[in-house]
Amino acid sequence: MAEAVTDAASFQAVSGATPEQMADLSRFLERLTAGNAVMNLVGPATIPDFWNRHAWDSAQLLALAPEARVWADLGAGAGFPGLVLAILGKRQSSFHVHLVESMAKRCRFLAEVVDRLDLPATVHNARAENLDLAVDIVTARACAPLSRLLGYAQPYFRKGAVGLFLKGQDVASEMEEATKSWEFSANIVPSLSDARGRIVRVRRLGRARKS
Repeated sequence: MAEAVTDAASFQAVSGATPEQMADLSRFLERLTAGNAVMNLVGPATIPDFWNRHAWDSAQLLALAPEARVWADLGAGAGFPGLVLAILGKRQSSFHVHLVESMAKRCRFLAEVVDRLDLPATVHNARAENLDLAVDIVTARACAPLSRLLGYAQPYFRKGAVGLFLKGQDVASEMEEATKSWEFSANIVPSLSDARGRIVRVRRLGRARKS
C-alpha cells in the first residue's frame, strides 16, 4: 500500500533516514532545483513533490534488496533512483552505485552531486549495454519501455544481477510486449510512493526462442 509522504519529516519517518542522510538529500534537492533551471532534468512541476515523487520512490528499492551492495542505475538522468540510493548507502561497507548515463550534460550534473556530497558512486558517460559491470542489482526509472530496457540490462544479468525496474500503471502491457523478444522470470511489486506505480523484479533473462 502506498504511504503518504508529503515532506521531509514524513520521508524520514517512513525511510528511517538519519539526520546526515536527510541533510545530504536536502543538498541534493538544492542542486536539482538549480540544475533544472538550466537543463531538463525532471518536470518542474514535480520538484515540490520531491520527497514522495523522487526520494521515496527511489528509496523504497532498498527494502527489496537489503543485502545488495553494488547497484547500477541505467539512464540515471537526474539521479533517480541512483543518487538517492548512494546517499542512503553512504556509510554502508562496500556500498556503491554505478550511475550510467549517455548524455554528457547530465553526467556533469551527476558528477557534481557525487563530488559535493562525497557519495559512493561512479558516473559512466556511456550506453548501458556497452559497459561490463558486475553488480548485485540493476535498476532504472523512466529509461525505456521494458522490452528495450531488458536489452540495455542484458550484460548485467549475464553477470548475475537481479533487476528492479520502476514502472507505471501500464506495466502489464509492457511485460506482454517484452515476451515477444525475451524470456524472463519476473514478479510485480506495488509501489509504496504511488498507488499506480509498480516495480518489476526480474531474476532471469534470456532471448526468446524463435518459433
